Amino acid sequence: MEILDTIKYDANGLVPAVIQDVDNGEVLMVAYMNRDSLQTTLETGKTHFWSRSRQKYWMKGESSGHTQEVKDVYIDCDADCVLIKVKQNVAACHTGYRSCFYRRWDSDGFKTVGEKMFDEDDVYKK
Repeated sequence: MEILDTIKYDANGLVPAVIQDVDNGEVLMVAYMNRDSLQTTLETGKTHFWSRSRQKYWMKGESSGHTQEVKDVYIDCDADCVLIKVKQNVAACHTGYRSCFYRRWDSDGFKTVGEKMFDEDDVYKK
């Protein structure tokens, strides 16, 4: 696939991926992809990523069932960042919020402004 050869991966073979709601433009999350996870994303229509902390390949929703259906894929002008527009099933954030960006800064500190969609303890039974 041409896009796989166009992307400029970093020294670790990763590229940041911004995940955005296709309907309302809300930024849901930012994650990293390697060549394989990007290829699998394009082939399956579901987002796949590389976890830097766990050193593991994963599909969004593999534990929770809260998958992301890929609608559009873009690259930026430098080809070193991917934007993926998705239909989010339930929520993107593992803490239960629709978006990972659920806290906004104001003069008194961070305020929770996002919508909590589920209780993470119920979904991720530890």
